[in-house]
Amino acid sequence: MRRLRKREGLTQAAMAARLAISPSYLNLIERNQRPLSARVMVQVVDAFDFDPRSLREDESIGGIDGLMRRLSDERFADLGIDREEAVELLASSPQIAGAFARLYDTAGSGVSAEEDPLVQSRLEIERWRNHFGELDERAELIADELRLSHSDMGLALAERLRERHQLTIRILPREVMPDAIRRLDLHARQLQLSEMLSPASRNFQVAMQFAMLEEQAAIANIVGGSRLGSDAARKLFERHLVSYFAAALLLPYGRFLRACETTGYDLPVLQRRFGASFEQLAHRLTTLQRVGQRGLPFFMARVDRAGQFSKRFAGASGTLLLEGQSSCPLWIVHRAFERAGTICVQAVTVDTRSSGSGHWLTIARAVDGSGSTGDARFAIILGIEAKLASDLAQARGISLREEDAQPIGLGCAHCHRSDCSQRSLPPTGAALRFDRQARGVTPFEFGR
Repeated sequence: MRRLRKREGLTQAAMAARLAISPSYLNLIERNQRPLSARVMVQVVDAFDFDPRSLREDESIGGIDGLMRRLSDERFADLGIDREEAVELLASSPQIAGAFARLYDTAGSGVSAEEDPLVQSRLEIERWRNHFGELDERAELIADELRLSHSDMGLALAERLRERHQLTIRILPREVMPDAIRRLDLHARQLQLSEMLSPASRNFQVAMQFAMLEEQAAIANIVGGSRLGSDAARKLFERHLVSYFAAALLLPYGRFLRACETTGYDLPVLQRRFGASFEQLAHRLTTLQRVGQRGLPFFMARVDRAGQFSKRFAGASGTLLLEGQSSCPLWIVHRAFERAGTICVQAVTVDTRSSGSGHWLTIARAVDGSGSTGDARFAIILGIEAKLASDLAQARGISLREEDAQPIGLGCAHCHRSDCSQRSLPPTGAALRFDRQARGVTPFEFGR
């Protein structure tokens, strides 16, 4: 309200008169001491052509969880900033919070958030908490319609493409498509797929093509309403929405959530029941946030052998585990590479300094890249707060007591555990100590 008034060049008395409220009431609203009522909001919209969505400007940085993830950096640990202070800052000065977040993001990469399309796309997904209700509802209706003709979703989608778009699906040898897994050939009226795709990946690629043909308007509407400044960021966000719709089509919200709840989120059972890959399943579990019909708040990431994140979705989990530039070598995600086809489970604690210790149940499995011949391999990691994990099928036989969990960090440069024999680097900014008479378990000793 204060920014709007200054933009219009009005005094408090003049603006209050236009809104038919007292200047003292407006003063209290501007100082965040009174709420903005629905009646006054309607008057603001009418009098100033105001977009109410701008009141949620804080969502562009991921809300309070996004702000806390940045404030958990060890460089701020001595300040003792707690969540209540962060909430107060975000409520009273959202632009200052946004400026801090922008500066923090820039300092981490040397590239401003506005210039990095990957960062911008991820922030937009984070702003939505990776839940796009309109796409979910539309996909659920179409999935129910398709199931009337075929119980096999792959066959139903193939029939839909043939009838509505005069497209047939053709599986081509690897030597014909050495550098692609999907190609739309409009001249031949074919959707061409690589033979290297698994059945689950094949169905997913068909569902993605379906989304691009029939749901482009809905997807374009969401992209158009985003705050993305570059074409590359918009394209990345659009690609995410296409994949989101494909997953929602193959794992329809209501039916998938019921299956999760009745099986205790048993991942192998869910894979079989929906013909999905482990990665597709992990993606979908981060999106179950429909009002009145929420699933458990999982986070998901994809990690390569070097510990680099190529995908990370916090969903509604509020986790800080995905904020490092690399992952901890003590995390089960790295052991998953040695156990192909095996689901690995580990309870972990992570000290995030300014926001306390998190206790999580994490589940990892190695997967091959799409259309891969075996040379591209990643590990998919799923996680949920340990206090919510007791009824999960994958938690059976795993101690969920915090004292039994494996302590990990956000990569050596961001970890201040002093007794880790796996340490490769000292923490950034830590004061190193040297002792000529004794050698510790790590090559680096440091003070806090």
